Parts: sequence; structure tokens; C-alpha cells
Amino acid sequence: QVQLVESGGGLVQPGGSLRLSCTASLTFFSIYAMGWYRQAPGKQRELVATITSDFSTNYADSMKGRFTISRDNAKKTVYLQMNSLKPDDTALYFCNRNPASNFWGQGTQVTVSS
Repeated sequence: QVQLVESGGGLVQPGGSLRLSCTASLTFFSIYAMGWYRQAPGKQRELVATITSDFSTNYADSMKGRFTISRDNAKKTVYLQMNSLKPDDTALYFCNRNPASNFWGQGTQVTVSS
């Protein structure tokens, strides 16, 4: 069974930064495209950013220029650097393959508030 463990969330003021990490117990991690997703209260889960096996990245429009996704295949870890955070970024953040598999971790909570 795949395990995805997200960490790095917290409470941050508007304009602040956080770096999320996700470690995946995927045997062939390096061949998978990975993504960060988020779900805000009362809203559907949305795709935030993706990174392919050859390190190509893509972002949802509202995250472009603020978020950076990266990966370390040796550590089976994907990261999300989030800068210039806004209150609308408040959500539970998850990582998963892209397209997403049925296995989800517990996520890490990001709260942006003054």
C-alpha cells in the first residue's frame, strides 16, 4: 500500500512563506508525475502544481509566480515552496501522483491569517 506523508504546514501571516514536503513510499517514485493538491473548507479538492518525471512543472493560474514545486528522487520526496501567501491559500494540502491515485495521505494544514 502506498503511503504519502505530508509535512511543513502551519500558521503564517499574509505575505509569508512555507515549504511543504511529501515523502512517498512508491517503489519507482522517479517514474511518476507527482502533484500537490489542496482542499479548502466547503470546497472541492483542486490541483495546485505538478511535476513530471523529467522535472517539467505546471501550476494553477492563481499559484503561478508564487509557488514552486520540486522533487528529490533519491529521497522520494516532493516539495512545494509557497511564497506571498494569501488568506485564500488556507487549505489542507496533499500530495499524490498525477493523475491522482486512490491513496491519499492525511495532508498538512496551511492557514494564512493575520
